[in-house]
Amino acid sequence: MHKTYVTIILMKKVIKTSKSFFIRHKIISSLIIILAVLVVGATIISLIDRSKTAIYQSSIASFYDTSNIDIDGPVGQMVRSEPTATSLKNGTATRVIYRTQKADGTNTFSSGMVYIPSTNSPTPRPVVAWAHGTLGMGDDCAPSRQQDTIASTGMGWVDTMLQRGWVVTATDYAGFGTPGIEAYLVGQAEAHDVLNSIRALRDLPAANAGSRYAIWGHSQGGHSALFSSDMSTAYLPEYELVGTAATAPAAQLESLLSQQFTTAVAWLIGPEVVVSWPNNYSGLSPEQVLTKPGLNNYKSMAQACIKSVAIDGIIRQRIGQDFFSPELLKLPAWKQVIAEQTAPVLGSNRPLLVGESLTDQVVLPNTTAQYIQRACQSGSDLTSIWLTGVGHVQLQSVISPSVINWLGDRFANIPTSPTCNQPLPITPSQS
Repeated sequence: MHKTYVTIILMKKVIKTSKSFFIRHKIISSLIIILAVLVVGATIISLIDRSKTAIYQSSIASFYDTSNIDIDGPVGQMVRSEPTATSLKNGTATRVIYRTQKADGTNTFSSGMVYIPSTNSPTPRPVVAWAHGTLGMGDDCAPSRQQDTIASTGMGWVDTMLQRGWVVTATDYAGFGTPGIEAYLVGQAEAHDVLNSIRALRDLPAANAGSRYAIWGHSQGGHSALFSSDMSTAYLPEYELVGTAATAPAAQLESLLSQQFTTAVAWLIGPEVVVSWPNNYSGLSPEQVLTKPGLNNYKSMAQACIKSVAIDGIIRQRIGQDFFSPELLKLPAWKQVIAEQTAPVLGSNRPLLVGESLTDQVVLPNTTAQYIQRACQSGSDLTSIWLTGVGHVQLQSVISPSVINWLGDRFANIPTSPTCNQPLPITPSQS
């Protein structure tokens, strides 16, 4: 009787354990199946997105083919344009190609966008030239080649500018979208692209663009904006620059590179630097300044769009792969280019707004503080805006109302209120 009872108890335990095992096994199996379905689903969605992108890029490829257009001709001349779909409420969008110049003065082509207010204007409209940040070098990453530039590049603030009656130009930069190699962080070339995008409006009567303009650039575009403003009088003497805004500008390159060359950010901007600079300066080569992983991957990463590069860079850094070698900051030829491409300070006759976030982890705020300090010491008419809790990419959108109000005051000839007499919220970099 006792043995029978024990046997029954043991059998119950075995059955209970078996049920528990099969339940756990079933749950684990279900989770594995769900995970597999999600992975397969994500892969399918990714393939569909790539397919859609490829189809769209193929449909607009002929617009960007400049092989049948004479490269010789007036700089700033618009050679091709077409209306495009847009999510804007207060204006229209036009894709354009215009002649511009490389850093050495030779002619080339740049693509870009023009946004025109819907309302009529009896007088010529003010112009804002926008310079975008780092996006990757592959043609399909270029802003004007997106199905909706506004949605894909966070430029919702354009609608507010159009509501104010301003025309907005947005260069892609030469070689980005059009044939050639983008002159990434080569300020002289980028300035030509920005300033010639303003000239190009003369060939678009619907824009009714005037001769008064402002410049705004973010990140890489902040670097471009500062060079554009510095070169504006000599390069675009027939126009009047009323003000320049540079948000999170890549201005102090030596300080920025010295702090970021062993971080994931190096994988973000480094590939474009080592494609661009050797293409514009003799005596430079990627082999001089890259680690083995960097050398093996920089070409493909330069061609990828910024979101995928950012993820790849973070993973590579976490497994201990640096992009740059210490030679970047030691070799005289590279140091000379870094110095030459450090942004110029602007004179007191060029009002400047600099915006930055204290929590920016890409363009480090202490480097922006260093530029502000240098510019103020040189007598720049500089107003600074500091935010916190805002990331590098988000800063463009968050700070846009302040930028637009400041630019509006410049168009209205309202005197500036410089902040050079105010203490900086962070110690400037000393490197």
